[in-house]
Amino acid sequence: MAPAGDTFVWDKKSVYVKQPPYFKKMPAQPGELKDIKNARVLALLGDSITTDHISPAGSIATTSPAGKYLIAQGIAPKDFNSYGARRGNHEVMVRGTFANIRLKNLLVPGVEGGMTKYFPEKGKPAVMPIFEAAEKYQEAGTPLVILAGKEYGSGSSRDWAAKGPALLGVRAVIAESYERIHRSNLIGMGILPLQFFQGQSAASFKWTGEDFFSIEGITKGLKPGKILTVKITGPGKAKVFEAVCRIDTPIELEYYRHGGILQYVLRQLLK
Repeated sequence: MAPAGDTFVWDKKSVYVKQPPYFKKMPAQPGELKDIKNARVLALLGDSITTDHISPAGSIATTSPAGKYLIAQGIAPKDFNSYGARRGNHEVMVRGTFANIRLKNLLVPGVEGGMTKYFPEKGKPAVMPIFEAAEKYQEAGTPLVILAGKEYGSGSSRDWAAKGPALLGVRAVIAESYERIHRSNLIGMGILPLQFFQGQSAASFKWTGEDFFSIEGITKGLKPGKILTVKITGPGKAKVFEAVCRIDTPIELEYYRHGGILQYVLRQLLK
């Protein structure tokens, strides 16, 4: 018998549809915008990174973070199905974000797949799946950024290419250029898109991967197209550069101020 009532009843035992955390502890009104301080780089990517590189797709490997999660829920590998079939379960989908076997994260040169180098507060860096590193950073309260080249986000795999990074704790992307719709979708999930000035790139600043990124100018009057200051601190001399805020319209700024389009729409409904 189907549950009765005016609202959907979430089945906590379901591994296909789970209540997502987008509105968890959401206040009635958005807070003040704040600068992003001491963020780590989750992935350093090259040109033409498509939404297919970012979005979970295809079969679920037993050794992947998503496969391990399903096994822990008592699901046999023969019943894994695909990421597409489980797109209503954010626990599966976030574990498959950036897990494409052809992804090249330049933090781990020579390695293909969803791997990165994790830099702990103490101890030696370690290579691990992107999801596992993001989980550790979130436990420590460390915000994350993605660095990318030209045409970031081209392709047709739309929603989870923005949802997944947001759930991983990515707060900003700094790229040389963006595909138009993906840039907008990042803002819709509360991720700030920044763009290098022409002729600049992540390689321009000779950073080591151990550095922290701070983005300043968000707190003081963020507006479409504002020039923001990015400070890189870590081993060696600190570096500073400017980047363009690719929030292009007033309504996109409203979405970002609310933490994303979902929060914006819900707050409008609650009014």
